[in-house]
Amino acid sequence: MTSHLEHIKAASRHLRGTIAEGLADPITGAIGEDDTKLLKFHGSYQQDDRDLREERRRQKLEPAYSFMLRARLPGGVVTPAQWLVFDRIAREHASGTLRITTRQTFQWHGIIKRRLKPTIAAIHQALATTIAACGDVVRNVVSTANPVESAAHAEAYAWATRLSAELAPKTHAYHEIWLDGEQLHGDARPVEEHEPLYGATYLPRKFKIGLAIPPLNDIDVFAQDLGLIAIAEQGVLRGFNIAVGGGMGATHGDATTYPRLASVIGFVTPEQLFGVAEAAIGVQRDWGGRDERKHARLKYTLDRHGVDAFKAELESRLGYALAAPRAYRFAHNGDRYGWVEGGDGRWHLTLHIESGRLADTGERRWLTGLRELAKAHAGDFRLTCNQNVIVANVAAGERERIDAIVREHGLDGYRRQSAIRRHAIACVALPTCGLAMAESERYLPALLPKLEARLDHHGLADAPILLRLSGCPNGCSRPYLGEIALVGRGPGRYDLRLGADFSGQRLNQVYRENVDEAAILAALDPLFARYAAEREDGEGFGDFLLRAGVLAPLPSRRIPAELVA
Repeated sequence: MTSHLEHIKAASRHLRGTIAEGLADPITGAIGEDDTKLLKFHGSYQQDDRDLREERRRQKLEPAYSFMLRARLPGGVVTPAQWLVFDRIAREHASGTLRITTRQTFQWHGIIKRRLKPTIAAIHQALATTIAACGDVVRNVVSTANPVESAAHAEAYAWATRLSAELAPKTHAYHEIWLDGEQLHGDARPVEEHEPLYGATYLPRKFKIGLAIPPLNDIDVFAQDLGLIAIAEQGVLRGFNIAVGGGMGATHGDATTYPRLASVIGFVTPEQLFGVAEAAIGVQRDWGGRDERKHARLKYTLDRHGVDAFKAELESRLGYALAAPRAYRFAHNGDRYGWVEGGDGRWHLTLHIESGRLADTGERRWLTGLRELAKAHAGDFRLTCNQNVIVANVAAGERERIDAIVREHGLDGYRRQSAIRRHAIACVALPTCGLAMAESERYLPALLPKLEARLDHHGLADAPILLRLSGCPNGCSRPYLGEIALVGRGPGRYDLRLGADFSGQRLNQVYRENVDEAAILAALDPLFARYAAEREDGEGFGDFLLRAGVLAPLPSRRIPAELVA
């Protein structure tokens, strides 16, 4: 028996539904329930302000509906001209802020229904799109930031861009609804009323692709449905190791749902990459579970059928066997702040943006600061999977001018911040995310000083520790790869998870379940003390916890019987 959403997709006429009619309805700020599911494929979620929900209910008003809109920006590259348009959209159509997501793109929050169509049109005019930024399709393809450090980096990024373009839905519904039938700029393809890759019901669930270039794992490549590990030798891109089946989402109290790291299954040349990606998506389209959405991601398909069976089917569709994986090493998971020189002599400045939220608050005039940078900068910008922004491709002679704008608007905080603050990620959570059980982005500014005080007390202010906050177990902030992670259970209560490594290659585990802030700090303080006294040179916090026996290595996970084919 297929889920209700599968029937909605099948009857949607390739994602049209009755979205256009719902947008035209002046009686409500919402659109129909079925259409909210289809709207995700167009890059938008219907939300309401949960801070206002109860008061509006008492006043017998409908919820304060608005829409979140997400762009599709492969590799997170944004031109200065695009930045200025996106900034204007934030101030004129949305909540006055821009938010960098963990998939190298922007989200706008607080867009009311009548402004949704002109907002998407404005993004289109800036030569960008929102199609497939959400929904049961290949999402925004992410790539290691600063891909211009060598010719191999630039070539790897070009493949990420091609994958994003080639694997987007082919339906003309997006253009009909939002652009009055206008073709995307530069898109000369004929209108197709079928989906050669996705079919009438698209994929069982979302599908994430990410490309990492060792030794940097700044995209968390093993959290992707399809992870691509670039293999470069002497500055030449030789190909990619293929990893399949990563995913972060889970459900509290349901052992049949769990985070999973992707399994490396082989190596392909660059010329083989697109065929492998298309075939892997095809296997998931045909094998993925469509009866229960909680079990519909590729990780569950792999665990039902087995990695070997999936690989055999993939190779059968390709008509050749994958080569053996090549050697690689990941050493770092976070972003590198400050100036970094590229292989071509141009410079790249990484700025820390707490929770990815660009806003003007007090001395932090970050939204204005980036606007001024966009007016002055001749290169481009790169959004990172850690919610930060890189002012990229800066000529050596322009560094002083860029630094002056950064200082003037309070964007130079990375120079003075603790290491844990520089490596913290938080999801949006309340008040807009409908799945949130606890605070995340709004809690991070209150939590960080308390953690920093304890770390400083133990002489650990400069110890890099990956901190991840999530308002629910669904995993947008990749909490299961944090050396310290809080996963929301309810208002003010979290699971405290510990023990991931600093390179994104080991999951953490529950250390304290359903606890409040006082219990979290009480649990961490003695661990910080032991870490300061007993750590080895260069040993990460998560690695120490396992070596010291504070945590036992996770046993091999047994697959629940109902998930085994």
